[in-house]
Amino acid sequence: MEPWIMFFDGAARRGGAGVGIVFISPEKHMLPYSFTLGELCSNNVAEYQAFIIGLQMASEFGIKCIEIFGDSKLIINQLSYQYEVKHQDLKPYFSYARGLMDRFDSIILEHISRSENKKADALANLATALTVSEDIPINISLCQKWIVPSIESQYEEAGVISVYAIDEEDWRQPIIDYLEHGKLPTDPRHRAEIRRRAARFIYYKDTLYRRSYEGLLLRCLGKEESTKALEEAHSGICGAHQSGPKLQYQLKRMGYYWPTMIHDLMHFAKYCEACQFHANFIHQPPEPLHPTIDSWPFEAWGLDLVGPIMPKSTAGHSYILARTDYFSKWAEAVPLREAKKENIVNFVQTHIIYRYGIPHRIVTDNGRQFTNTLMDKLCEKFNFKQYKSSMYNAAANGLAEAFNKTLCSLLKKVVSKTKRDWQEKIGEALWAYRTTHRTPTGVTPYSLVYGVEAVLPLEREIPSLRMAIQEGLTTEDNARLRLQELETLDEKRLEAQQALECYQARMSKAFDKQVRPRSFQVGDLVLAVRRPIITTRHTGNKFTPKWDGPYIVKEVFTNGEYKIIDQDGLRIGPINGRFLKKFYA
Repeated sequence: MEPWIMFFDGAARRGGAGVGIVFISPEKHMLPYSFTLGELCSNNVAEYQAFIIGLQMASEFGIKCIEIFGDSKLIINQLSYQYEVKHQDLKPYFSYARGLMDRFDSIILEHISRSENKKADALANLATALTVSEDIPINISLCQKWIVPSIESQYEEAGVISVYAIDEEDWRQPIIDYLEHGKLPTDPRHRAEIRRRAARFIYYKDTLYRRSYEGLLLRCLGKEESTKALEEAHSGICGAHQSGPKLQYQLKRMGYYWPTMIHDLMHFAKYCEACQFHANFIHQPPEPLHPTIDSWPFEAWGLDLVGPIMPKSTAGHSYILARTDYFSKWAEAVPLREAKKENIVNFVQTHIIYRYGIPHRIVTDNGRQFTNTLMDKLCEKFNFKQYKSSMYNAAANGLAEAFNKTLCSLLKKVVSKTKRDWQEKIGEALWAYRTTHRTPTGVTPYSLVYGVEAVLPLEREIPSLRMAIQEGLTTEDNARLRLQELETLDEKRLEAQQALECYQARMSKAFDKQVRPRSFQVGDLVLAVRRPIITTRHTGNKFTPKWDGPYIVKEVFTNGEYKIIDQDGLRIGPINGRFLKKFYA
Protein backbone atom coordinates (compact mmCIF):
# COMPACT_ATOMS: atom_id res chain seq x y z
CA MET A 1 0.00 0.00 0.00
CA GLU A 2 1.45 3.36 -1.02
CA PRO A 3 1.83 5.69 1.99
CA TRP A 4 0.47 9.20 2.48
CA ILE A 5 2.94 12.09 2.68
CA MET A 6 2.80 14.93 5.21
CA PHE A 7 4.81 18.16 5.29
CA PHE A 8 4.65 20.26 8.47
CA ASP A 9 6.10 23.54 9.67
CA GLY A 10 5.60 25.92 12.58
CA ALA A 11 6.27 29.65 12.83
CA ALA A 12 6.40 31.87 15.92
CA ARG A 13 6.45 35.68 15.87
CA ARG A 14 5.97 38.40 18.46
CA GLY A 15 2.39 38.92 17.37
CA GLY A 16 1.34 35.28 17.19
CA ALA A 17 2.13 31.76 16.08
CA GLY A 18 0.83 29.43 13.39
CA VAL A 19 1.36 26.06 11.74
CA GLY A 20 1.10 24.77 8.20
CA ILE A 21 0.36 21.20 7.18
CA VAL A 22 0.22 19.69 3.68
CA PHE A 23 -1.07 16.15 3.04
CA ILE A 24 -0.43 14.37 -0.27
CA SER A 25 -2.53 11.27 -0.92
CA PRO A 26 -1.29 8.16 -2.77
CA GLU A 27 -3.19 9.53 -5.81
CA LYS A 28 -1.06 12.74 -5.57
CA HIS A 29 -3.94 14.95 -4.40
CA MET A 30 -2.77 17.79 -2.14
CA LEU A 31 -4.69 18.81 1.00
CA PRO A 32 -3.30 22.03 2.56
CA TYR A 33 -4.22 23.22 6.07
CA SER A 34 -3.28 26.34 8.04
CA PHE A 35 -3.89 26.91 11.77
CA THR A 36 -3.28 29.81 14.12
CA LEU A 37 -2.12 28.83 17.59
CA GLY A 38 -4.03 30.17 20.58
CA GLU A 39 -0.96 31.10 22.62
CA LEU A 40 2.43 32.66 22.08
CA CYS A 41 5.27 30.15 22.11
CA SER A 42 8.80 29.47 20.92
CA ASN A 43 9.54 28.29 17.39
CA ASN A 44 10.40 24.76 18.59
CA VAL A 45 7.07 24.50 20.41
CA ALA A 46 5.30 25.71 17.25
CA GLU A 47 7.09 22.95 15.28
CA TYR A 48 5.88 20.34 17.80
CA GLN A 49 2.37 21.78 17.61
CA ALA A 50 2.42 21.41 13.82
CA PHE A 51 3.66 17.82 14.05
CA ILE A 52 1.05 16.84 16.67
CA ILE A 53 -1.86 18.52 14.86
CA GLY A 54 -0.84 16.81 11.63
CA LEU A 55 -0.69 13.40 13.32
CA GLN A 56 -4.11 13.93 14.89
CA MET A 57 -5.61 14.82 11.51
CA ALA A 58 -3.94 11.83 9.84
CA SER A 59 -5.35 9.54 12.52
CA GLU A 60 -8.86 10.94 12.04
CA PHE A 61 -8.51 10.49 8.26
CA GLY A 62 -7.90 6.78 8.88
CA ILE A 63 -4.33 6.87 7.56
CA LYS A 64 -2.15 3.94 8.68
CA CYS A 65 1.04 4.43 6.65
CA ILE A 66 2.59 7.89 6.38
CA GLU A 67 5.88 9.58 5.50
CA ILE A 68 6.50 12.85 7.36
CA PHE A 69 8.87 15.60 6.22
CA GLY A 70 9.87 18.66 8.26
CA ASP A 71 12.60 21.30 8.11
CA SER A 72 13.24 21.30 11.89
CA LYS A 73 16.27 19.06 12.39
CA LEU A 74 15.85 19.25 16.18
CA ILE A 75 12.27 17.95 16.18
CA ILE A 76 12.90 15.19 13.61
CA ASN A 77 16.03 13.92 15.39
CA GLN A 78 14.38 14.07 18.82
CA LEU A 79 11.38 12.06 17.64
CA SER A 80 13.78 9.60 15.96
CA TYR A 81 15.71 9.20 19.28
CA GLN A 82 18.84 10.61 17.68
CA TYR A 83 18.82 13.68 19.96
CA GLU A 84 18.01 13.77 23.65
CA VAL A 85 15.22 16.10 24.76
CA LYS A 86 16.97 18.35 27.26
CA HIS A 87 14.64 21.36 27.34
CA GLN A 88 11.92 20.86 29.96
CA ASP A 89 9.31 22.77 27.96
CA LEU A 90 9.61 20.32 25.06
CA LYS A 91 9.40 17.05 27.01
CA PRO A 92 5.54 17.01 27.33
CA TYR A 93 5.20 17.58 23.59
CA PHE A 94 7.75 14.89 22.83
CA SER A 95 5.87 12.31 24.95
CA TYR A 96 2.55 13.31 23.45
CA ALA A 97 3.89 13.10 19.89
CA ARG A 98 5.47 9.68 20.47
CA GLY A 99 2.15 8.41 21.79
CA LEU A 100 0.40 9.57 18.62
CA MET A 101 3.06 7.92 16.45
CA ASP A 102 2.24 4.53 18.01
CA ARG A 103 -1.20 4.64 16.39
CA PHE A 104 0.24 4.15 12.90
CA ASP A 105 1.28 0.88 11.29
CA SER A 106 4.16 2.56 9.47
CA ILE A 107 5.64 6.02 9.98
CA ILE A 108 8.82 7.46 8.47
CA LEU A 109 10.43 10.73 9.59
CA GLU A 110 12.81 12.63 7.34
CA HIS A 111 14.48 16.03 7.61
CA ILE A 112 14.40 18.26 4.53
CA SER A 113 15.64 21.73 3.76
CA ARG A 114 13.40 24.77 4.08
CA SER A 115 13.40 25.21 0.28
CA GLU A 116 11.83 21.73 -0.07
CA ASN A 117 9.20 22.59 2.56
CA LYS A 118 7.95 25.79 0.94
CA LYS A 119 4.23 24.98 0.98
CA ALA A 120 4.01 24.15 4.68
CA ASP A 121 6.28 27.09 5.52
CA ALA A 122 4.06 29.46 3.55
CA LEU A 123 0.91 28.19 5.28
CA ALA A 124 2.55 28.60 8.70
CA ASN A 125 3.67 32.14 7.92
CA LEU A 126 0.22 32.91 6.52
CA ALA A 127 -1.46 31.83 9.74
CA THR A 128 1.06 33.87 11.76
CA ALA A 129 0.51 36.97 9.66
CA LEU A 130 -3.27 36.68 9.80
CA THR A 131 -3.28 36.89 13.57
CA VAL A 132 -1.98 40.48 13.43
CA SER A 133 -3.56 41.74 10.17
CA GLU A 134 -6.92 42.71 11.59
CA ASP A 135 -7.66 45.63 9.27
CA ILE A 136 -7.45 43.59 6.05
CA PRO A 137 -10.53 41.51 5.11
CA ILE A 138 -9.43 37.96 4.23
CA ASN A 139 -11.64 35.37 2.56
CA ILE A 140 -10.08 32.29 4.15
CA SER A 141 -11.10 29.94 6.97
CA LEU A 142 -8.67 29.66 9.90
CA CYS A 143 -9.10 28.16 13.33
CA GLN A 144 -7.38 28.19 16.70
CA LYS A 145 -5.96 25.06 18.25
CA TRP A 146 -3.73 24.29 21.24
CA ILE A 147 -2.45 20.94 22.42
CA VAL A 148 -2.40 20.21 26.17
CA PRO A 149 -0.02 17.25 26.64
CA SER A 150 -1.07 16.62 30.24
CA ILE A 151 -4.41 15.16 29.06
CA GLU A 152 -2.63 12.25 27.44
CA SER A 153 -0.42 11.49 30.48
CA GLN A 154 -3.07 9.37 32.22
CA TYR A 155 -3.05 6.99 29.28
CA GLU A 156 0.70 6.79 28.76
CA GLU A 157 1.20 4.50 31.77
CA ALA A 158 -0.96 1.81 30.23
CA GLY A 159 1.61 1.36 27.42
CA VAL A 160 -0.96 0.24 24.85
CA ILE A 161 -1.72 1.35 21.32
CA SER A 162 -5.03 3.18 21.20
CA VAL A 163 -7.03 1.86 18.23
CA TYR A 164 -10.74 2.31 17.65
CA ALA A 165 -12.38 -0.27 15.36
CA ILE A 166 -15.18 1.43 13.47
CA ASP A 167 -18.36 -0.57 13.46
CA GLU A 168 -19.50 -1.12 9.91
CA GLU A 169 -23.14 -0.97 10.96
CA ASP A 170 -22.98 2.37 12.79
CA TRP A 171 -19.76 3.99 13.96
CA ARG A 172 -21.73 6.71 15.79
CA GLN A 173 -23.36 4.52 18.42
CA PRO A 174 -20.43 4.23 20.92
CA ILE A 175 -19.99 8.01 20.89
CA ILE A 176 -23.74 8.58 21.35
CA ASP A 177 -23.82 6.11 24.25
CA TYR A 178 -20.98 7.95 25.97
CA LEU A 179 -22.46 11.43 25.43
CA GLU A 180 -25.98 10.45 26.46
CA HIS A 181 -25.46 7.83 29.14
CA GLY A 182 -21.75 7.94 30.00
CA LYS A 183 -21.45 4.37 28.77
CA LEU A 184 -18.02 3.21 27.61
CA PRO A 185 -16.91 0.02 25.80
CA THR A 186 -15.61 -2.81 27.96
CA ASP A 187 -12.42 -3.02 25.92
CA PRO A 188 -9.84 -0.76 27.63
CA ARG A 189 -8.28 0.03 24.26
CA HIS A 190 -11.51 1.57 22.98
CA ARG A 191 -12.40 3.33 26.19
CA ALA A 192 -9.62 5.93 26.05
CA GLU A 193 -10.24 6.50 22.36
CA ILE A 194 -13.97 7.20 22.89
CA ARG A 195 -13.20 9.66 25.68
CA ARG A 196 -10.68 11.50 23.56
CA ARG A 197 -12.85 11.69 20.45
CA ALA A 198 -16.09 12.55 22.21
CA ALA A 199 -14.84 16.05 23.03
CA ARG A 200 -15.30 16.94 19.33
CA PHE A 201 -18.93 15.69 19.11
CA ILE A 202 -22.32 17.07 20.18
CA TYR A 203 -25.57 15.08 20.43
CA TYR A 204 -28.52 17.36 19.70
CA LYS A 205 -32.13 16.35 18.94
CA ASP A 206 -31.25 12.70 18.28
CA THR A 207 -28.53 13.70 15.81
CA LEU A 208 -24.76 13.50 16.26
CA TYR A 209 -22.67 16.48 15.14
CA ARG A 210 -18.90 16.94 14.95
CA ARG A 211 -17.13 20.23 15.44
CA SER A 212 -14.75 20.88 12.51
CA TYR A 213 -11.41 22.67 12.68
CA GLU A 214 -13.16 25.75 11.31
CA GLY A 215 -15.65 25.69 14.19
CA LEU A 216 -18.60 24.46 12.09
CA LEU A 217 -20.93 21.68 13.22
CA LEU A 218 -21.01 18.83 10.72
CA ARG A 219 -23.75 16.23 10.76
CA CYS A 220 -22.37 12.71 11.22
CA LEU A 221 -23.61 10.23 8.63
CA GLY A 222 -23.90 6.46 8.80
CA LYS A 223 -22.93 4.05 6.04
CA GLU A 224 -26.11 4.32 3.95
CA GLU A 225 -26.39 8.08 4.38
CA SER A 226 -22.73 8.65 3.50
CA THR A 227 -23.05 6.53 0.35
CA LYS A 228 -26.11 8.50 -0.74
CA ALA A 229 -24.44 11.84 0.00
CA LEU A 230 -21.31 10.77 -1.87
CA GLU A 231 -23.22 9.68 -4.99
CA GLU A 232 -25.37 12.81 -4.98
CA ALA A 233 -22.42 15.20 -4.52
CA HIS A 234 -20.34 13.52 -7.24
CA SER A 235 -22.81 12.49 -9.93
CA GLY A 236 -26.25 13.60 -8.73
CA ILE A 237 -28.46 16.38 -10.06
CA CYS A 238 -26.03 19.06 -8.88
CA GLY A 239 -22.94 16.85 -9.11
CA ALA A 240 -20.03 18.10 -11.20
CA HIS A 241 -18.00 14.86 -11.20
CA GLN A 242 -15.33 16.53 -9.10
CA SER A 243 -12.15 14.93 -7.79
CA GLY A 244 -11.79 13.57 -4.27
CA PRO A 245 -10.37 16.69 -2.51
CA LYS A 246 -12.98 18.98 -4.09
CA LEU A 247 -15.74 16.58 -3.06
CA GLN A 248 -14.46 16.72 0.50
CA TYR A 249 -14.65 20.52 0.57
CA GLN A 250 -18.11 20.45 -1.01
CA LEU A 251 -19.52 17.97 1.51
CA LYS A 252 -17.96 19.88 4.38
CA ARG A 253 -19.54 23.09 3.12
CA MET A 254 -22.84 21.23 3.00
CA GLY A 255 -22.22 20.17 6.62
CA TYR A 256 -21.55 16.39 6.57
CA TYR A 257 -18.89 14.14 8.09
CA TRP A 258 -17.96 10.49 8.52
CA PRO A 259 -14.60 9.00 9.60
CA THR A 260 -13.47 7.50 6.27
CA MET A 261 -14.62 10.52 4.30
CA ILE A 262 -11.41 11.30 2.36
CA HIS A 263 -10.69 7.66 1.47
CA ASP A 264 -14.27 7.04 0.31
CA LEU A 265 -14.38 10.21 -1.79
CA MET A 266 -11.12 9.51 -3.58
CA HIS A 267 -12.09 5.87 -4.14
CA PHE A 268 -15.48 6.83 -5.57
CA ALA A 269 -14.03 9.50 -7.89
CA LYS A 270 -11.34 7.08 -9.12
CA TYR A 271 -13.85 4.32 -9.93
CA CYS A 272 -16.44 6.57 -11.62
CA GLU A 273 -16.79 5.24 -15.19
CA ALA A 274 -17.88 8.56 -16.68
CA CYS A 275 -14.84 10.31 -15.20
CA GLN A 276 -12.52 7.60 -16.52
CA PHE A 277 -13.89 7.63 -20.09
CA HIS A 278 -13.91 11.43 -20.37
CA ALA A 279 -10.66 12.10 -18.49
CA ASN A 280 -7.96 14.24 -20.10
CA PHE A 281 -5.16 12.68 -22.13
CA ILE A 282 -2.06 11.71 -20.18
CA HIS A 283 0.76 13.66 -21.82
CA GLN A 284 3.55 12.52 -19.47
CA PRO A 285 5.45 9.62 -21.07
CA PRO A 286 5.27 6.33 -19.10
CA GLU A 287 8.72 5.09 -20.15
CA PRO A 288 12.14 6.73 -20.43
CA LEU A 289 13.53 7.46 -23.87
CA HIS A 290 15.31 4.58 -25.61
CA PRO A 291 17.50 6.18 -28.32
CA THR A 292 18.58 4.16 -31.35
CA ILE A 293 22.38 3.95 -31.60
CA ASP A 294 24.10 3.09 -34.89
CA SER A 295 27.84 3.08 -35.40
CA TRP A 296 28.24 3.06 -39.20
CA PRO A 297 26.56 4.51 -42.30
CA PHE A 298 23.77 2.55 -43.99
CA GLU A 299 23.48 0.09 -41.10
CA ALA A 300 19.87 1.05 -40.38
CA TRP A 301 17.27 2.91 -42.44
CA GLY A 302 13.99 4.50 -41.41
CA LEU A 303 11.20 4.33 -44.02
CA ASP A 304 7.96 6.27 -44.09
CA LEU A 305 5.26 7.28 -46.52
CA VAL A 306 4.05 10.86 -46.97
CA GLY A 307 0.55 11.31 -48.34
CA PRO A 308 -1.86 11.26 -49.91
CA ILE A 309 -0.75 14.70 -51.12
CA MET A 310 -3.33 17.05 -52.56
CA PRO A 311 -3.25 18.35 -55.19
CA LYS A 312 -1.59 15.57 -57.17
CA SER A 313 1.52 16.39 -59.15
CA THR A 314 1.38 17.05 -62.88
CA ALA A 315 2.54 13.44 -63.43
CA GLY A 316 -0.26 12.07 -61.20
CA HIS A 317 1.86 11.37 -58.10
CA SER A 318 0.09 11.37 -54.73
CA TYR A 319 2.73 9.99 -52.34
CA ILE A 320 6.38 10.43 -51.42
CA LEU A 321 8.31 7.41 -50.16
CA ALA A 322 11.25 8.59 -48.06
CA ARG A 323 14.08 6.83 -46.25
CA THR A 324 16.78 8.17 -43.92
CA ASP A 325 20.05 6.62 -42.71
CA TYR A 326 20.14 6.56 -38.91
CA PHE A 327 23.86 7.35 -38.71
CA SER A 328 24.76 9.83 -41.45
CA LYS A 329 21.18 11.26 -41.85
CA TRP A 330 21.53 10.70 -45.61
CA ALA A 331 18.07 10.81 -47.17
CA GLU A 332 16.42 9.50 -50.32
CA ALA A 333 12.88 10.13 -51.60
CA VAL A 334 10.84 9.16 -54.66
CA PRO A 335 7.31 10.15 -55.76
CA LEU A 336 4.68 7.41 -56.16
CA ARG A 337 1.31 7.31 -57.86
CA GLU A 338 0.04 4.57 -55.57
CA ALA A 339 1.19 3.32 -52.18
CA LYS A 340 1.33 -0.35 -53.17
CA LYS A 341 3.41 -2.99 -51.45
CA GLU A 342 5.13 -3.79 -54.77
CA ASN A 343 6.37 -0.19 -55.03
CA ILE A 344 7.71 -0.29 -51.47
CA VAL A 345 9.57 -3.58 -51.98
CA ASN A 346 11.02 -2.37 -55.29
CA PHE A 347 12.20 0.85 -53.63
CA VAL A 348 13.97 -1.03 -50.82
CA GLN A 349 15.62 -3.40 -53.27
CA THR A 350 16.66 -0.78 -55.85
CA HIS A 351 17.43 2.34 -53.79
CA ILE A 352 18.82 0.74 -50.63
CA ILE A 353 20.20 -2.75 -51.23
CA TYR A 354 21.56 -2.34 -54.78
CA ARG A 355 22.95 1.14 -54.08
CA TYR A 356 24.20 1.09 -50.45
CA GLY A 357 24.37 -2.61 -49.59
CA ILE A 358 22.32 -4.88 -47.37
CA PRO A 359 21.35 -3.07 -44.14
CA HIS A 360 21.25 -4.64 -40.71
CA ARG A 361 17.65 -3.50 -40.23
CA ILE A 362 14.95 -1.18 -41.53
CA VAL A 363 12.35 0.55 -39.35
CA THR A 364 8.80 1.10 -40.62
CA ASP A 365 5.32 1.62 -39.24
CA ASN A 366 2.54 -0.98 -39.24
CA GLY A 367 0.95 0.12 -42.52
CA ARG A 368 -0.14 -2.60 -44.94
CA GLN A 369 2.34 -1.31 -47.50
CA PHE A 370 5.22 -2.20 -45.15
CA THR A 371 3.77 -5.24 -43.37
CA ASN A 372 3.10 -7.95 -45.94
CA THR A 373 4.43 -11.24 -47.31
CA LEU A 374 6.43 -9.56 -50.10
CA MET A 375 8.45 -7.55 -47.56
CA ASP A 376 8.91 -10.66 -45.40
CA LYS A 377 10.29 -12.58 -48.40
CA LEU A 378 12.69 -9.72 -49.22
CA CYS A 379 13.97 -9.68 -45.62
CA GLU A 380 14.45 -13.43 -45.73
CA LYS A 381 16.17 -13.34 -49.12
CA PHE A 382 18.78 -10.72 -48.14
CA ASN A 383 18.91 -11.69 -44.44
CA PHE A 384 18.07 -8.36 -42.77
CA LYS A 385 15.46 -7.48 -40.16
CA GLN A 386 12.39 -5.28 -40.28
CA TYR A 387 11.31 -3.51 -37.06
CA LYS A 388 7.78 -2.16 -36.88
CA SER A 389 6.75 0.71 -34.62
CA SER A 390 3.54 0.41 -32.61
CA MET A 391 0.29 2.06 -33.67
CA TYR A 392 0.26 5.88 -33.74
CA ASN A 393 3.64 5.98 -32.00
CA ALA A 394 5.61 8.16 -34.42
CA ALA A 395 8.45 8.56 -31.90
CA ALA A 396 9.46 4.92 -32.49
CA ASN A 397 10.52 5.92 -36.02
CA GLY A 398 11.29 9.51 -35.14
CA LEU A 399 14.10 10.03 -37.64
CA ALA A 400 11.89 9.23 -40.64
CA GLU A 401 9.05 11.36 -39.24
CA ALA A 402 11.43 14.29 -38.66
CA PHE A 403 12.78 14.06 -42.23
CA ASN A 404 9.23 13.95 -43.64
CA LYS A 405 8.45 17.15 -41.78
CA THR A 406 11.61 18.84 -43.06
CA LEU A 407 11.03 17.65 -46.64
CA CYS A 408 7.44 18.94 -46.71
CA SER A 409 8.60 22.24 -45.21
CA LEU A 410 11.20 22.63 -47.97
CA LEU A 411 8.82 21.66 -50.78
CA LYS A 412 6.02 24.03 -49.85
CA LYS A 413 8.48 26.93 -50.00
CA VAL A 414 9.75 26.19 -53.51
CA VAL A 415 6.69 24.90 -55.39
CA SER A 416 4.86 27.11 -57.85
CA LYS A 417 1.47 28.71 -57.28
CA THR A 418 -0.33 25.72 -58.76
CA LYS A 419 1.29 23.41 -56.15
CA ARG A 420 1.45 20.66 -58.79
CA ASP A 421 5.16 20.65 -59.62
CA TRP A 422 6.29 19.32 -56.25
CA GLN A 423 7.66 16.05 -57.70
CA GLU A 424 10.12 18.11 -59.79
CA LYS A 425 11.42 19.88 -56.68
CA ILE A 426 12.18 16.74 -54.65
CA GLY A 427 15.75 16.46 -56.02
CA GLU A 428 16.46 20.09 -55.18
CA ALA A 429 15.07 19.66 -51.64
CA LEU A 430 17.14 16.50 -51.11
CA TRP A 431 20.32 18.27 -52.22
CA ALA A 432 19.63 21.12 -49.77
CA TYR A 433 19.02 18.64 -46.96
CA ARG A 434 22.15 16.57 -47.65
CA THR A 435 24.43 19.61 -47.72
CA THR A 436 23.01 21.21 -44.57
CA HIS A 437 24.69 20.93 -41.17
CA ARG A 438 22.88 18.37 -38.96
CA THR A 439 22.81 19.20 -35.22
CA PRO A 440 23.03 15.58 -33.91
CA THR A 441 26.22 14.73 -35.86
CA GLY A 442 27.73 18.20 -36.15
CA VAL A 443 28.45 17.76 -39.89
CA THR A 444 26.55 17.44 -43.18
CA PRO A 445 25.23 14.06 -44.40
CA TYR A 446 27.17 14.55 -47.66
CA SER A 447 30.53 14.79 -45.88
CA LEU A 448 29.86 11.67 -43.78
CA VAL A 449 29.09 9.63 -46.90
CA TYR A 450 31.74 10.95 -49.34
CA GLY A 451 34.37 12.37 -46.99
CA VAL A 452 34.31 15.87 -48.50
CA GLU A 453 31.84 18.72 -48.69
CA ALA A 454 29.82 19.13 -51.87
CA VAL A 455 30.66 21.98 -54.25
CA LEU A 456 27.73 24.40 -54.20
CA PRO A 457 26.75 26.82 -57.01
CA LEU A 458 27.68 29.84 -54.90
CA GLU A 459 31.25 28.59 -54.64
CA ARG A 460 31.46 28.64 -58.46
CA GLU A 461 30.08 32.16 -58.74
CA ILE A 462 32.16 33.55 -55.86
CA PRO A 463 35.19 31.23 -55.51
CA SER A 464 35.85 30.13 -51.94
CA LEU A 465 39.32 29.44 -50.52
CA ARG A 466 39.21 25.71 -51.26
CA MET A 467 38.13 26.39 -54.86
CA ALA A 468 41.03 28.81 -55.29
CA ILE A 469 43.50 26.27 -53.87
CA GLN A 470 42.19 23.41 -56.04
CA GLU A 471 42.52 25.48 -59.22
CA GLY A 472 46.24 25.85 -58.59
CA LEU A 473 46.87 22.15 -57.96
CA THR A 474 48.18 19.66 -60.46
CA THR A 475 46.37 16.40 -61.15
CA GLU A 476 48.79 14.49 -58.89
CA ASP A 477 48.43 17.00 -56.01
CA ASN A 478 44.67 16.94 -56.32
CA ALA A 479 44.62 13.13 -56.20
CA ARG A 480 46.95 13.15 -53.16
CA LEU A 481 44.70 15.65 -51.36
CA ARG A 482 41.63 13.59 -52.14
CA LEU A 483 43.34 10.45 -50.81
CA GLN A 484 44.15 12.22 -47.52
CA GLU A 485 40.52 13.27 -47.15
CA LEU A 486 39.37 9.68 -47.65
CA GLU A 487 41.90 8.44 -45.07
CA THR A 488 40.50 10.84 -42.48
CA LEU A 489 36.90 9.79 -43.25
CA ASP A 490 36.87 7.06 -40.59
CA GLU A 491 38.06 9.53 -37.96
CA LYS A 492 35.39 12.01 -39.02
CA ARG A 493 32.73 9.31 -38.68
CA LEU A 494 33.94 8.39 -35.19
CA GLU A 495 33.75 12.03 -34.14
CA ALA A 496 30.24 12.23 -35.61
CA GLN A 497 29.25 9.13 -33.65
CA GLN A 498 30.51 10.68 -30.40
CA ALA A 499 28.62 13.90 -31.14
CA LEU A 500 25.50 11.86 -31.93
CA GLU A 501 25.72 9.92 -28.65
CA CYS A 502 26.20 13.15 -26.66
CA TYR A 503 23.20 14.70 -28.41
CA GLN A 504 21.04 11.65 -27.68
CA ALA A 505 22.14 11.70 -24.03
CA ARG A 506 21.03 15.35 -23.71
CA MET A 507 17.71 14.57 -25.37
CA SER A 508 17.16 11.55 -23.11
CA LYS A 509 17.93 13.57 -19.99
CA ALA A 510 15.43 16.28 -20.94
CA PHE A 511 12.80 13.71 -21.94
CA ASP A 512 13.19 11.54 -18.85
CA LYS A 513 12.44 14.50 -16.55
CA GLN A 514 8.83 14.36 -17.78
CA VAL A 515 8.43 10.59 -17.30
CA ARG A 516 5.61 9.45 -15.03
CA PRO A 517 6.07 5.66 -14.69
CA ARG A 518 3.00 3.71 -15.75
CA SER A 519 3.05 -0.02 -16.48
CA PHE A 520 0.52 -2.85 -16.78
CA GLN A 521 0.51 -6.60 -16.24
CA VAL A 522 -1.13 -9.40 -18.20
CA GLY A 523 -4.82 -9.52 -17.28
CA ASP A 524 -5.13 -5.84 -16.26
CA LEU A 525 -8.15 -3.87 -17.45
CA VAL A 526 -7.11 -0.76 -19.38
CA LEU A 527 -8.62 2.06 -21.40
CA ALA A 528 -7.08 3.13 -24.73
CA VAL A 529 -7.19 6.54 -26.38
CA ARG A 530 -10.03 6.50 -28.89
CA ARG A 531 -8.78 5.98 -32.44
CA PRO A 532 -7.69 7.80 -34.51
CA ILE A 533 -5.22 8.62 -31.76
CA ILE A 534 -4.73 12.40 -31.76
CA THR A 535 -3.73 13.70 -28.33
CA THR A 536 -3.16 17.32 -29.39
CA ARG A 537 -6.86 18.00 -29.87
CA HIS A 538 -10.26 16.39 -29.33
CA THR A 539 -11.65 14.40 -32.26
CA GLY A 540 -15.27 13.50 -33.00
CA ASN A 541 -18.19 15.49 -31.66
CA LYS A 542 -18.03 17.43 -28.42
CA PHE A 543 -19.51 14.62 -26.32
CA THR A 544 -17.46 11.71 -27.67
CA PRO A 545 -15.39 10.02 -24.90
CA LYS A 546 -11.64 10.50 -25.18
CA TRP A 547 -10.99 6.91 -24.04
CA ASP A 548 -12.29 3.61 -25.36
CA GLY A 549 -12.58 0.19 -23.74
CA PRO A 550 -12.18 -1.48 -21.39
CA TYR A 551 -9.58 -3.83 -22.87
CA ILE A 552 -7.60 -6.67 -21.35
CA VAL A 553 -3.79 -6.75 -21.50
CA LYS A 554 -2.96 -9.94 -23.39
CA GLU A 555 0.82 -9.64 -23.80
CA VAL A 556 3.56 -7.36 -22.48
CA PHE A 557 6.58 -6.46 -24.62
CA THR A 558 9.74 -4.55 -23.77
CA ASN A 559 10.00 -0.75 -23.66
CA GLY A 560 6.34 -0.17 -22.85
CA GLU A 561 4.59 -1.99 -25.70
CA TYR A 562 1.40 -4.02 -25.08
CA LYS A 563 -0.97 -6.25 -27.00
CA ILE A 564 -4.57 -5.85 -25.84
CA ILE A 565 -7.87 -7.57 -26.63
CA ASP A 566 -11.44 -6.41 -26.17
CA GLN A 567 -14.06 -8.37 -24.28
CA ASP A 568 -15.04 -10.21 -27.48
CA GLY A 569 -11.48 -11.47 -27.96
CA LEU A 570 -10.58 -9.11 -30.85
CA ARG A 571 -6.82 -8.41 -30.75
CA ILE A 572 -5.55 -4.85 -30.93
CA GLY A 573 -1.94 -3.88 -30.99
CA PRO A 574 0.84 -3.68 -30.41
CA ILE A 575 0.12 -0.29 -28.81
CA ASN A 576 2.39 1.95 -26.81
CA GLY A 577 1.70 2.33 -23.08
CA ARG A 578 1.44 6.12 -23.41
CA PHE A 579 -1.98 5.61 -25.02
CA LEU A 580 -3.24 3.36 -22.19
CA LYS A 581 -4.39 3.93 -18.62
CA LYS A 582 -5.67 1.62 -15.91
CA PHE A 583 -9.42 1.03 -15.72
CA TYR A 584 -10.95 0.76 -12.24
CA ALA A 585 -14.03 -1.46 -12.22
